[in-house]
Amino acid sequence: MVAAHGSHSASSGEWIACLDKRPLERSSEDVDIIFTRLKEVKAFEKFHPNLLQQICLCGYYENLEKGITLFRQGDIGTNWYAVLTGSLDVKVSDTSNHQDAVTICTLGIGTAFGESILDNTPRHATIVTREYSELLRIEQKDFKALWEKYRQYMSGLLTPPYGVMETGSNNDSKYEKLDIRWWTPLIDPHIPHHPTKTITQVPSEKILRAGKILRNTILSRAPHMIRDRKYHLKTYRQCCVGTELVDWMMQQSPCVHLRTQAVGMWQVLLEEGVLNHVDQEHHFQDKYLFYRFLDDEREDAPLPTEEEKKECDEELQDTMLLLSQIGPDAHMRMILRKPPGQRTVDDLEFIYEELLHIKALSHLSTTVSSIFISVFNQGEEGTSWYIILKGSVNVVIYGKGVVCTLHEGDDFGKLALVNDAPRAASIVLREDNCHFLRVDKEDFNRILRDVEANTVRLKEHDQDVLVLEKIPAGNRISNQGNSQPQHKYIVMSGTPEKILEHFLETMRLEATLSEATDSVLNDFIMMHCVFMPNSQLCPALMAQYPFPSQGTEQEKMDYALNNKRRVIRLVLQWAALYGDLLQEDEAAMAFLEEFYVSVSDDTRMIAALKEQLPELEKIVKQISEEPKASQKKHKVLLQLFNTSDDRAQKRQPIRGSDEVLFKVYCIDQTYTTIRVPVSSSVKEVISAVADKLGSGEGLIIVKMSSGGEKVVLKPHDVSVFTTLSVNGRLFACPRDQFDSLAPLPEQEGPSTGTVGTFELMSSKDLAHQMTVYDWELFNCVHELELIYHTFGRHNFKKTTANLDLFLRRFNEIQFWVVTEICLCSQLSKRVQLLKKYIKIAAHCKEYKNLNSFFAIIMGLSNVAVSRLSLTWEKLPSKFKKIYAEFESLMDPSRNHRAYRLTVAKLDPPIIPFMPLLIKDMTFTHEGNKTFTDNLVNFEKMRMIANTVRTVKFCRSQSFNPDAALTNKNHQDVRSYVRQLNVIDNQRTLSQMSHRLEPRRA
Repeated sequence: MVAAHGSHSASSGEWIACLDKRPLERSSEDVDIIFTRLKEVKAFEKFHPNLLQQICLCGYYENLEKGITLFRQGDIGTNWYAVLTGSLDVKVSDTSNHQDAVTICTLGIGTAFGESILDNTPRHATIVTREYSELLRIEQKDFKALWEKYRQYMSGLLTPPYGVMETGSNNDSKYEKLDIRWWTPLIDPHIPHHPTKTITQVPSEKILRAGKILRNTILSRAPHMIRDRKYHLKTYRQCCVGTELVDWMMQQSPCVHLRTQAVGMWQVLLEEGVLNHVDQEHHFQDKYLFYRFLDDEREDAPLPTEEEKKECDEELQDTMLLLSQIGPDAHMRMILRKPPGQRTVDDLEFIYEELLHIKALSHLSTTVSSIFISVFNQGEEGTSWYIILKGSVNVVIYGKGVVCTLHEGDDFGKLALVNDAPRAASIVLREDNCHFLRVDKEDFNRILRDVEANTVRLKEHDQDVLVLEKIPAGNRISNQGNSQPQHKYIVMSGTPEKILEHFLETMRLEATLSEATDSVLNDFIMMHCVFMPNSQLCPALMAQYPFPSQGTEQEKMDYALNNKRRVIRLVLQWAALYGDLLQEDEAAMAFLEEFYVSVSDDTRMIAALKEQLPELEKIVKQISEEPKASQKKHKVLLQLFNTSDDRAQKRQPIRGSDEVLFKVYCIDQTYTTIRVPVSSSVKEVISAVADKLGSGEGLIIVKMSSGGEKVVLKPHDVSVFTTLSVNGRLFACPRDQFDSLAPLPEQEGPSTGTVGTFELMSSKDLAHQMTVYDWELFNCVHELELIYHTFGRHNFKKTTANLDLFLRRFNEIQFWVVTEICLCSQLSKRVQLLKKYIKIAAHCKEYKNLNSFFAIIMGLSNVAVSRLSLTWEKLPSKFKKIYAEFESLMDPSRNHRAYRLTVAKLDPPIIPFMPLLIKDMTFTHEGNKTFTDNLVNFEKMRMIANTVRTVKFCRSQSFNPDAALTNKNHQDVRSYVRQLNVIDNQRTLSQMSHRLEPRRA
């Protein structure tokens, strides 16, 4: 489950409490809760379910503060560990003095270590927590028992010598039995390339079967595609044409959106020799080129029987799904096998899109030249830099063994290039079929030279104040027919004032306002709140506005006119983006009024400014008059922001100054109702509660989930009302009574389902009304709320109420699915419920409501539902296939590429999968510093702004509910989807699931 604020489907309190129990005391529900949490952890994603289930029975939870030494180099180990959150430094010393230890790498989330306990060898390194970290620990006796029982599952998952490596008599021999076919260079620029027939020696059974299904389906549905072809007086037997294969593939399945996608799918077959180019080329091309299926290599190739045709029809969509999932990787490999000089513009575009999602390459340009790599050993000269695209490797130091593991997105080898030094360690393949990018030393140095050569630094008092990078601008032609410059300069970093000056100086005044809004200037306007708040921006804008003090009168007038027009243009864009949010900022309101007066005065002397005055006047009047109107009547939001009784009026965005009536509960489960602004801090909430109770000494405010998880809120936290979980409540109590707090009975949720009510409603009506409501919530989310959420709303003292409610809706729909199924005691009814939810999800996808679509599918994949094997067994195969297709869109691999490909084909209006947008922004924020060398890292601002623009794109067309779908029962359906009553306690849901279908022996 993706929770509104990064929590997991099993709350942290629940699964930790389960792990804290002695193994013999853990119930099956406890194991389910731990299992739900652990299967989301990268370290366990490849573990067999049976093995993971056993880990849930014997693992322990540990949390360590920053700077704690877990164990020292040379210690005899007693535990195996996996990193759940945080990170740990790996330190190695060549002497017996631990003070000499050098940090050689960092273990992040998803890494595991400690396999040396299997043979009691000393620890190879010292492990120290880099930050607060949470670990899963398995004791030596339990780990050895798991190894004995599940050796066949674990051998490919643990670091050598227990995993893929075979133990030998010395360091050289223990690498001998590695399968390194993917490590050998596929193109060597110094050796003539002689293509072989296939890249792999023997096709896998899955791909062999996929090729047979596609061939038989083509012979059944379009037999003319496979026939003898003549070209240049030569006959090629039983061939297909590349373009026809791509056309046919796109017609067969909704999961194939792009021609490049289909090319990748055929490339999978070509790589394994199931499909072959007649001249044995390695690259499948969307051209008039001839390809032949493996079965057609024989002269007496059999035609499919009727039985085989039927089987192929049934398996076709599953085959398409499989190929669509692995096709992009094959397409990437196909491009990377080409020498750099042979890559087309489309190839480079494809590589660039892929590299954007690799953390090691997040700041590199498209000039990176890359091919597959070969393994290197400690002591070798450093000649290349490597990035892991897929799989993982071990870092091995002679005499110390495996010191850490690197995963997808990590890089290695850069230090040896920078320092021109020998390799400090050996890199050993940890699993089969690992894929890498290689940047040769020559290209790496060229990149560094190019970056520095294309970097312009503006200095003041010997300090950098603005850093620009020169990049290609493309050969665009202006409206006047003039060729535009081939290069442009983009801001990389700078002081806030210098960045503002740069954007004003480079603003194109000939562009219309709508064109200017799409420029990089909008990144500054959107992100300035992070590094240059309005209290700093407004005076800076006024400072940019007055006349210059030097030069001739005409020069002064020309300079002033252009300068003033630029500042006015920026202010118009700024006010358009922030809108009525400016009402709550006194500095901004005072600036707007002062600025408007200055521009009005100037129009008397500078007639050219008059054309911009009406628009400025309209914005100032609109923003300044709305607060006066709203002061007459405060908008009061009811408890828990329940807006189900809002009749049919248009939903209005929640503002920080809006007031909320809210219940805050006491230790005895009585409550007091307070009325405060939405953006109030916890300190202000405590003050309001104290006024009602008559005393507030030592009071704390606690957020309580239905499962009993308690979080003490900090005094500076703001807008806490909307951050509660679906059935969460706020409590106030003295600090010494914290342990006595317990959830309210009302937080448990319903005891009976509503299947009798909503089974009478059509799936399409339900999906339609859900989409109408979701659009209302989504449309109220201001783009800036995503920025406040990412950087911490307490840093801005702003509310993110609209975003919070939209994210909470995602969780509410998930739990609605799980609740209704777990409350349904009849097997036949549960099967009907599964069908109904799959239908609703299909309609949500049709309406481009991806938020609810994903919420429903994730609800069906919740462990309390997915374990109901009797129910799923009775689901018709047609629905199982639809659900499998939907699940494939949730595939998180390659940074959720399946989802991103789907969205790329959609036109607005779209309701996006908001938790993924939040994840993207959080990843960018946490992976990049906001300030570098005391300068604003504007590259980071641009990356985050680009993600925020997705929201703007999704809403660039208004959503108009289809009146034809509004039937006589629409009011009942509308009310139902807005008042979902759910159980959000994973433990309770798991217990209910086990009562419905007890665990099979």
